[in-house]
Amino acid sequence: MASSSLLALFIFVVLSFSSAVSTNSEGNALHILRTRLFDPTNVLQSWDPTLVNPCTWFHVTCNSDNHVIRLDLGNSNISGTLGPELGELKHLQYLELYRNNISGKIPKEIGSLDKLISIDLYGNRLEGTIPKSLAKLKSLRFIRLNNNKLTGSIPRELTTLPNLVVFNVSNNDLCGTIPVDGPFATFPSESFWNNRLNGPELKGLVLYDFGC
Repeated sequence: MASSSLLALFIFVVLSFSSAVSTNSEGNALHILRTRLFDPTNVLQSWDPTLVNPCTWFHVTCNSDNHVIRLDLGNSNISGTLGPELGELKHLQYLELYRNNISGKIPKEIGSLDKLISIDLYGNRLEGTIPKSLAKLKSLRFIRLNNNKLTGSIPRELTTLPNLVVFNVSNNDLCGTIPVDGPFATFPSESFWNNRLNGPELKGLVLYDFGC
């Protein structure tokens, strides 16, 4: 009986330690992100890296296991860049950074967040290409990257996303053609307005990145 109790206690301690290490790595990742951002109105003031986990920080939501599942910093008047540390938020479902002044590239490491449902990065000053790694995110339903400065073509790999219902890249500087396979068959034309796109892809006739 005593040995069973000791075993149960040991398992509890191991699981608790594992959870603490995981949430602490998420806190470290968010703290690194904070160092990249300029925050003139102190919306990130509560992001204290000395705490056990980031679940008490404003604009951060955790699940019952103290894992970060939402990052809500839309309309926060922040600027700066995003980095590979976002890839450490393994349980993240919602990445909400819209309508700020964030510049630089979209980190390809976001493609490792396999629980991600929504990416809202619209209304920033993001540059570079749309990462092909986003095609790994099979739970993804919403991608809003409109009103940035993105270039290059729309990755054809994104046509394999089975649950994608919203895709908006309007008001960028994208080139090439618009995919027509998978969920892209249903997206309205305004999702692609104000780019250098050459209309729907003509398979076998024109290369998908024609004009880039």
